[in-house]
Amino acid sequence: MYRNNEHYPDPTFGEAYSNIRRAEKAAETLPWVYIASPYRGDVEKNTAAAEKYAAFAARQNKIPLCPHIYFTRFLDDNNEAERRKGLNFAMQWLKHCDEMWVFGSRISSGMKAELDAARTWNIPIRFFDENCREAAAR
Repeated sequence: MYRNNEHYPDPTFGEAYSNIRRAEKAAETLPWVYIASPYRGDVEKNTAAAEKYAAFAARQNKIPLCPHIYFTRFLDDNNEAERRKGLNFAMQWLKHCDEMWVFGSRISSGMKAELDAARTWNIPIRFFDENCREAAAR
């Protein structure tokens, strides 16, 4: 309970102060965005593209989580057991994201699984082309 300088309850100030604190807290919390794009195939080109997509999200004041850049640093995507582990880790990240952003014109099998999970968990999904222009939903 907020009180004035004479120690009487001051609900008007209390509500205003609470609103200010809520707005400050909202401004401090940036949304987490899951970045989905192809990885297999031309790994070098696809990694560079994923880095570009993550940078784009960061410029939009989002915290990009890009599992295929991160997990492939220490898990071998060509080893099926490690690939499954990486995909499982990625799904754990996805559960905590505010949105999923899907980049490119091709949906890989891994991306399809991620999309299915995002839809199951009611995570908003946005689609972008290779040039980071928003595209129609797929």
